[in-house]
Amino acid sequence: MNVPLVLTQFLDRAVKLYGEKKAVYCDDRVFTYNELNGRVNQLSNGLRELGVNKGDRVAYLAPNTLEMLEGFYGVFQLGAIMVPLNIRLKPEDYLFILNHSESKVLLVDQDLYSLIKPIKEKLTTVEHIIVHYKAPETNEVDYDQWLQSHSSESFDRAELDENDVCSLLYTSGTTGNPKGVMLTHRNNYLHAICSMHHLRVTDRDVYLHILPMFHVNGWGAPFYYTVNGATHICLKKATPESIFNAIQRHKVSVMHMAPTVLNSLLQYYEQNIPQIEQNIRVVIAGSAPPPAFVTRVERELGWEFIQVYGMTESSPLSLVSTIRSELRDLPMKDQYRMKAKAGHQMIGSDVRVVNEHGEDVAKDGVEIGEVIVRSNGVMKGYWKNEEATMEAIRNGYLHTGDMATVDQYGNIDIVDRKKDIIISGGENISSIEVEGNLYEHPAVAEAAVIAVPHEKWGETPHAFVVVRSGHSVTEEELIKFSRENLAHFKAITGVTFVEELPKTASGKIQKVHLRNDYWKAHGKSERFVN
Repeated sequence: MNVPLVLTQFLDRAVKLYGEKKAVYCDDRVFTYNELNGRVNQLSNGLRELGVNKGDRVAYLAPNTLEMLEGFYGVFQLGAIMVPLNIRLKPEDYLFILNHSESKVLLVDQDLYSLIKPIKEKLTTVEHIIVHYKAPETNEVDYDQWLQSHSSESFDRAELDENDVCSLLYTSGTTGNPKGVMLTHRNNYLHAICSMHHLRVTDRDVYLHILPMFHVNGWGAPFYYTVNGATHICLKKATPESIFNAIQRHKVSVMHMAPTVLNSLLQYYEQNIPQIEQNIRVVIAGSAPPPAFVTRVERELGWEFIQVYGMTESSPLSLVSTIRSELRDLPMKDQYRMKAKAGHQMIGSDVRVVNEHGEDVAKDGVEIGEVIVRSNGVMKGYWKNEEATMEAIRNGYLHTGDMATVDQYGNIDIVDRKKDIIISGGENISSIEVEGNLYEHPAVAEAAVIAVPHEKWGETPHAFVVVRSGHSVTEEELIKFSRENLAHFKAITGVTFVEELPKTASGKIQKVHLRNDYWKAHGKSERFVN
């Protein structure tokens, strides 16, 4: 028997087995899985009335809310394609994405409507704009009123094939326009089945949405937590205080976040020491965390730390850092270091690290190569961009652009993006390794390291540092600390102290802005074009 692997089955299972269970908490509202399903049917009926058919694109610009969560399944029932938008772009970025994706309907949160208003008249395909939490002065369709005007009864779904595209996610471009990643029902379905195994998702979980649902590591949550009948806690604005309040109020058991968000939680915990009784798993992705984070999370907070690796083009996850059974006798220091690595391949993924000749690098933790991935999660391709698709997927593997080493146990350790490798005097330096060392200093709250021009060595590491509250440190002290703990050619040669570091909506530090601004300010051309 060949049953199509389509995502609508996930909510169906939750409704069948957990219909009266609390499914979603959003602000002061609570909905069971039966109620969520009714709202999804209302959404599907409303979109069909607006003329949305199979293959049409429906865009969402919203934070982590009930409305965003129900959008996935409401759109999928029509066989339409979900286009989740990054909430921290500029109006001209939305203009490009909405027109490029040829989106037919846009659903937008009132707090973000100001980003759409300036470009509204330039949208070429958007026929309807519907606003969540609409203010009286906004001259658009009110989502709640519109939703309630449609039936919540069982929806007559479009016929779905597992190879149909279900989502179109635009990757942020550092130069040029973003690319639309086409993921199919099959991509997301098999990825969810794999991820829920490795992350040990069950119906006892209470999942706190911290990473935006449009983000690569937040993307899978509407699927694998829903199919297991877990409870979703939607959080519009993820501040340390609001996160800890939600953890205590809802007995949260699992969260996904970027290392920078985890760092802010550690700092908040130091000052407040909130009492938490339940076991918690934190799933970290976005950039490699320093090993010191793992130690502090597991020893101070008592939470389980799980590092994962992936990218939008692979649905996203391919690697996980959990300690395999045969390695549990290693010293805890070594286990913490291992947990900070990207880890080993998940079920269904073939992940290799290869040199420029396509050969696997040595398992010595030294030789650097590019991470390539072959899996059921790898995208169908880039929307309307065959050339970029062929560049990314070559010889049956997705070329990630991430550089890594492999240790003796087969664990992959991301050392940098290709564009972030620092080449000083012919030696390759991992900015992540240098940052990890700086995080060991008690005065460093956040750090980002980039390459800067140097007359003798070509370029050397330069640090941008946010100083921890209540501490002080000088440039000379940090340079000395770096030289004492790293090979001298890897040590930083300068420091710029800043109040904050530029970040994406998910909390990932945007080194491209630091790098380009620094090189321009010092009269140099930009080092990288990507």
